[in-house]
Amino acid sequence: MKSRVTVAAALLAASLSTPAIAERSTPPVTAAAPVPALPPSRDVAYPGTMALTVDASDTVGRAFRTVQTIPVERGAREIVLVYPKWLPGNHGPTGQIHRLGDLRFSSGNRTLEWERDAGEPYAFRVTLPAGTREVTAHLTYTSPFSSGDWRPLMTQAIANVQWEKMTLYPAGHAVRQIRVKPKLILPAGWTAAAALDGARQTGRTVEWAETDYETLVDSPVFAGAHRANWDLGQNVTLNVFADQPRQLAAPDELLPTHRKMVAETIALFGTRQFDRYEFLVALTDELGGIGLEHHRSSENTFSGNAYTDWKGQAHRRSLLPHEMVHSWNGKHRRPAALWAPDYHTQVNGGLLWVYEGQTSFWDSVLAARSGVQPKDIALGEIAENAANYSTQAGRTWRSVEDTTFNPALAYRKPQPFSSLSRGTDYYSEAALIWLEADQIIRRGTGEARGLDDFAKAFFGTAEGDWGTKLYTFEDVVSTLNAVHPYDWATFLDAKFRKPGQPAPTKGIEMAGYKLVWKPEPNPFTKAGGAAGDFAWSLGFSVGTDGAVSGTRWGSPGHDAGLVPGTTVVSVDGFAFTRDRLTTAVKEASGGKAPIKLIVKRGDRFDTVDLQWNGGLRFPWIEPAGEGEQPLDRLLAPRTAQPTQ
Repeated sequence: MKSRVTVAAALLAASLSTPAIAERSTPPVTAAAPVPALPPSRDVAYPGTMALTVDASDTVGRAFRTVQTIPVERGAREIVLVYPKWLPGNHGPTGQIHRLGDLRFSSGNRTLEWERDAGEPYAFRVTLPAGTREVTAHLTYTSPFSSGDWRPLMTQAIANVQWEKMTLYPAGHAVRQIRVKPKLILPAGWTAAAALDGARQTGRTVEWAETDYETLVDSPVFAGAHRANWDLGQNVTLNVFADQPRQLAAPDELLPTHRKMVAETIALFGTRQFDRYEFLVALTDELGGIGLEHHRSSENTFSGNAYTDWKGQAHRRSLLPHEMVHSWNGKHRRPAALWAPDYHTQVNGGLLWVYEGQTSFWDSVLAARSGVQPKDIALGEIAENAANYSTQAGRTWRSVEDTTFNPALAYRKPQPFSSLSRGTDYYSEAALIWLEADQIIRRGTGEARGLDDFAKAFFGTAEGDWGTKLYTFEDVVSTLNAVHPYDWATFLDAKFRKPGQPAPTKGIEMAGYKLVWKPEPNPFTKAGGAAGDFAWSLGFSVGTDGAVSGTRWGSPGHDAGLVPGTTVVSVDGFAFTRDRLTTAVKEASGGKAPIKLIVKRGDRFDTVDLQWNGGLRFPWIEPAGEGEQPLDRLLAPRTAQPTQ
């Protein structure tokens, strides 16, 4: 054995022979190269008018090919052209620049050099030789072939032309100051509908009058081979395109209820904040799903059988009143932080609980008032929302207002447990809170006033004004106080800006209804295809193949490990079917024995004891007392049936 002295000496010698560790290199903070900013958007007219042609005739390749001629300011040696990034209605940086291809710039016969801007990859800096008067841009937007992170914009029967996806604009000017003359090339036999003025079709080419770039982006086009049009009165038109001609057969209820919906909406606000309004509707199982607002139009898709199966598709018919309400709430009156002079400046959606939330309140109300949607469907949707927010784990840590950041943080991104992380709850939870606000006003005024009066005072201004007027939180509070004095600032701050609030069911209760649970689905749930769902009992959804999806955080299923990626193989010793699982849930009701499952996760099989003895459960709201309740009066029609 070596002595302690010998060992110590050896260790000392080893340490002396080990090279010293060098200090880590650290660049100075000042070494970061400054990135030149894009030219600021000035509110002055851009010199000249852009000529724009979009060729949408490639229905097989689903490519939109653009040729765009942009005038150049005299003496300029560079032009910065921007692809729209922060898109109106999406409330986030959702520009689809990764679908842009074959980008080329030229002037006359000369190809121009360009480079992507170092600080903003949506912008392109094009070098201009001396004397350049205009730049021609060639680009191709390639539509997805199936819905994924984005929606298809073209099929072999229908195209949805969204100008911001297939155009550029020059930086340095507010988009409302940039003039453009648009032209669209269609497949043979197709026609188009849009809110753009001066439409003229010659053969396959549709041209519109010169407009500004802001109005262009706010005026998308639906086009197709199979189309029907209906006048809904008050300068409102329903333009419908379909995959097949037979899908255009209008049920008897279509026109009376839609005309009533237009009348009820205009009566609510007291004005029309448009000169004309175009509903653009596609009945399709191929074009991507959408409901998107514009000032004088809206983009809307329904399933191909929406008209041929009129009663079975009633659960989706609050979409049109929702988008039409946005003409007032969102387009005419807009949160100040959600407005920008261009499409590359970041915006803030903090007041989306007014923009989208109050619109979501009104869409159900107007759908029921007009008969576009049966009343029991509207009540069922309210019940689903109330149940969701009565059991949602994410409400303990995240406020409604914080969810307004979702478009910028996670637009269309999958969430393994949305009940924990929360989604765009500024729509439906906000609608329940606005129901409570309505009932506070009605109780405080002996039902002489309600949220209708706020809508008329706040959103309905000058008849025909389809400009934009901005507002703040303080403006909302001030108008509410003018309708009915109350501590609205504290109410709105707590309900929308503070997490951990009580379940948002007080408005339902003040309106004379209550949330209850029944073993059968309400009409809204049943129409939506979730009649055999286990979301409100076991806490997850499961397909016919046993695949688990949509697990609710903290539910019995979640606690038992029935999470997405799990497949249920057997139920109580028998091969899985949804009917067997339904029977097992019913038989376990009121007892203590667990439901025994075998599940597969990857290559592993596990036995699971699922503890749930509450039977099948589905949310309903029903009157808490006898006779007509305040909610019944809220949903009752306000106008006479329009004449045919």
